[in-house]
Amino acid sequence: MSLLLKFVDIFLHLDVYLGAVIDQFGFATYAILFGVIFCETGLVVTPFLPGDSLLFAAGTFAALHSLNVFVVWIVLMIAAVLGDTVNYWIGRRGGEVLLKRFEGKWIKREHLDRTHRFYEKHGAKMIVLARFVPIVRTLAPFVAGVGKMTYGTFLAYNIFGGVLWVTLFTWAGYFFGNIPLVKENFTFVILAIIFLSLLPMVAEWWRGKTNTQGPHASSGDKESSL
Repeated sequence: MSLLLKFVDIFLHLDVYLGAVIDQFGFATYAILFGVIFCETGLVVTPFLPGDSLLFAAGTFAALHSLNVFVVWIVLMIAAVLGDTVNYWIGRRGGEVLLKRFEGKWIKREHLDRTHRFYEKHGAKMIVLARFVPIVRTLAPFVAGVGKMTYGTFLAYNIFGGVLWVTLFTWAGYFFGNIPLVKENFTFVILAIIFLSLLPMVAEWWRGKTNTQGPHASSGDKESSL
């Protein structure tokens, strides 16, 4: 059981254990990276897996020549695009069933509501913007599927957003990975990335709270925020 728990811990925190995984699994690390990014973007019940931080970590280790940066880049772009695609079709084909079965256990209604409000406000570009917001990133394609967003439109924004997201974080890790300050404080860098990734969600939540609780907020505004 302890071995299983250790495996689960590594899977959940691959960004932290990536160096050890590379040493242990070598070439198979690419498949592991693919699996984590695919699940993080493709399964509505796993928004807690590492995303931004894992892309940065993979780029950093590529800069240290532990991985091939071009293989990492291509593999993770494919994982990100395929993940959103699968998530969209899960939402489109069986979204309501999943909501009834897993709401409160794996899927939190407030997260879905927040994602839906974000989607209603930003429209199709939500698919791109959501790439940079943890939790929302996982739920956005699912909500798009439930709402039966036109698949051609979704696919175009999915590809653009996936390529942009993976490119920015992976190559940021690659170019900054050999900087001594980054190497010596890698854990803090990962935490900083997670913190920065959460800022858009915090800003959106605070803006919504201010609008609904301000002295001039109407009852209609309050109802729309529920």
